[in-house]
Amino acid sequence: MAKQRRIVVIGGSAAGPKAAAKARRMDQHADVTIIQKDAELSMASCGYPYYVGGVFHDRNELLATPAGVVRDPKFYLNAKGIQAITNTEAMAIDRAAHTVTCTNLLSGEVQVVPYDKLVVATGANAVMPPIPGVALEGVTAMQRMRDADYLRKLADEKKAKRALVVGGGLIGIETYEALHLAGMEITGVEMLPQLLAFLDWDMAKLVENHVRSKGVRVILNDAVTEFIGRDGHVVGARLRSGGEVECDVAVVAIGVRPNVTLARDAGLAIGDRGGIAVNEYMQTSDPDIYAVGDCIEVPHLITGDRVLAPYGDLANLEGRVAGQNAVAGNTVTFPGTIMTGVCKVFDFVAGATGLSGEKSKKAGFTKAMSVVVPGPDKPHFMGGKPLVLKLVGDPDSGRILGLQCVGTGDVSKRIAAAAMAILGKLTLADVANADLPYAPPFSPALDNLITAAHCLENKMLGRFKGISCVEVKAKLDAGDDMLLLDCRSPEEYDEVRLGVGECLMPLGALRKRLNELPEDKGTEIICYCMISLRGYEAAGVLEANGYTNVKVMEGGISAWPFPREK
Repeated sequence: MAKQRRIVVIGGSAAGPKAAAKARRMDQHADVTIIQKDAELSMASCGYPYYVGGVFHDRNELLATPAGVVRDPKFYLNAKGIQAITNTEAMAIDRAAHTVTCTNLLSGEVQVVPYDKLVVATGANAVMPPIPGVALEGVTAMQRMRDADYLRKLADEKKAKRALVVGGGLIGIETYEALHLAGMEITGVEMLPQLLAFLDWDMAKLVENHVRSKGVRVILNDAVTEFIGRDGHVVGARLRSGGEVECDVAVVAIGVRPNVTLARDAGLAIGDRGGIAVNEYMQTSDPDIYAVGDCIEVPHLITGDRVLAPYGDLANLEGRVAGQNAVAGNTVTFPGTIMTGVCKVFDFVAGATGLSGEKSKKAGFTKAMSVVVPGPDKPHFMGGKPLVLKLVGDPDSGRILGLQCVGTGDVSKRIAAAAMAILGKLTLADVANADLPYAPPFSPALDNLITAAHCLENKMLGRFKGISCVEVKAKLDAGDDMLLLDCRSPEEYDEVRLGVGECLMPLGALRKRLNELPEDKGTEIICYCMISLRGYEAAGVLEANGYTNVKVMEGGISAWPFPREK
């Protein structure tokens, strides 16, 4: 009879349990053990903000299967035949002896667990700034179950009225909403000049405007240098700019750092980004040890660079690969990531996949071009909600490099489609003729992504001469001599307008009013409307009548991120 295979997994959040479950499915006779430092297993950590905000009230929902069974050690033993040891920290890996030494954090008991194959899924730790007052009561992260429990308790007791959120990334943005739902006044502080660094500035500004419209005070280009306490509890924070923010609770959400202490002490190779180095099989520098989840580095499939990608979906994918390979040998691979993400921002959504316009240039795609295209996510007669897409492509290969999408419509659908296009290395021509599902309840006849591909294709071919809202604003600030042509109806203009000295000339009247335009056919004319479709058509009319310096403001008023008159 073959020797019973011993598979040990260190870490019980997402990647670890997935690896253990896959190993069990691959070998029903293996001895599979999970060593978990926390009391809980398989926590749905991405759901913490929604638990804190009261979207649901049963804490066990974060730990349960779709059937409602809590994933505790009893569940793992009975349903999966996996021994899950909780409240136990792995202290050392002896690679020569093939053992893990761990300590029970409740009893202090030391246990040595042997393995044939080991999976390290130690996750990441929330970055806490080394500044005065960071240890005060009321200063917390939003990363572990205990953090969610603490913030939910504050929300239920309604004792905290003012919250400070440090950081404007995914977790920070979701925390804004969670604490807002809990009835708190929110101040967000971000050291960068924008929220959500995975977006280009113009797209991030639309998100920021929406956040501000919900009553959140947003402070950019600044940082917390000290938390102020009274009687051991946080009451405020000092900023680098010299200002102060009062608060009853402060959530630090400035990122996470791979937890590689155990791996490093065991002599496993650590990558340049600070994560455990693994190959495509999730195998570390030790052939008997695999690593998965937030503690590792993986390849970026567009740039080829190693990146840290602490996403729950990737953790599960990596865990599945490692679990299978730990049992069956290196038979499956995890190729890498294109950094796809999406987040809810109150009743707004922001998502991205692949490279942004700025990051494309930094990655060596020096000719990369982008286009901003707004539009409803379904026909107006079906209650379509607005979206703003920014599609990035490479003119040399025609490949799609990235998509950003924000709005109150179905952002996730467009990001998902673009992610598959990027993974499949599709070109703009491929997407421009994509056979995507259509019916009025679900999308326009031409999906927003297809329309964006048409626009970028036209731009690359020189048929569409776009100029961004940011560039238009810079020209206005510089006092450039140009004509801004609003091609909407008087009724639309009266309802909403930029108020920057534009000239109203409806598209339907343009051909009859050409005599009102500058005689100099070289005058710079920038056309636009609500989404700049009519602006594009107006540009065609002007060029056909001899005007040589005509541009279209991409995205129109829908994508204008600056203050406007109405």
